[in-house]
Amino acid sequence: MGGFIMRTLKFAWLAALAALAACQKPVSDPSVRGERYFNALGCAQCHQVGDKGGIYGPNLTFVGFRKNPQWLDLWLKDPHSWRKETVMPNFNLTEEARTALVAYLSAQKGQAWTPESRPWNHPTVGDSVKRGELLFDKAGCVACHAQKGRGGYPNNNVMGGQIPSLSRVFETYTKDELIKRISGGVIPESADPSQPPPMIQMPKWGDVLSPAELSLVADYLLSLGGSAGNKSDW
Repeated sequence: MGGFIMRTLKFAWLAALAALAACQKPVSDPSVRGERYFNALGCAQCHQVGDKGGIYGPNLTFVGFRKNPQWLDLWLKDPHSWRKETVMPNFNLTEEARTALVAYLSAQKGQAWTPESRPWNHPTVGDSVKRGELLFDKAGCVACHAQKGRGGYPNNNVMGGQIPSLSRVFETYTKDELIKRISGGVIPESADPSQPPPMIQMPKWGDVLSPAELSLVADYLLSLGGSAGNKSDW
């Protein structure tokens, strides 16, 4: 049944794509075309940008800050070639549609929220750990490090082929050290220097998050207390 539903949705979205190409006026800005594809294909059924969209898939408000265009293009070309367990279907996008979607997604660097409207800054969310957990989820950290920071998601040309767990950072970092690392970003070491470097790198979150927000993330990660995953080598 699940496969039938997925195929039905896929054909419906491909039909929407064909309709979009046939009826929309030409637009020179590829990111504007990409937004039209995003809406016509029903991407918002699973993904949020700002406060609009579904919550089944990762939030994409910061996706252009978190992921580079090369990775986005590879993912949209065939999600299962990168992560075979993903539930995202392969839409068999045309090159034009994929290029436009990459342009739109690459432009999403948090501007859909003002600093005041970021969900974790709402005064009713709770204590710093709860706010940090919401930030970890909504800013998209979860898209690389998984729920509760357990890790295990793929990356190319890194030791073990996976993004490391963060669930035991309390063993190796003080809060100040953790904030500094998150703020300054992480470029993973290549397992094989002769091969292309890892496509997923942690960006310098200090460029888009305030010191108070970085503190929230650190509070959340330190609260995990090794609840899942192996010792962090992050």
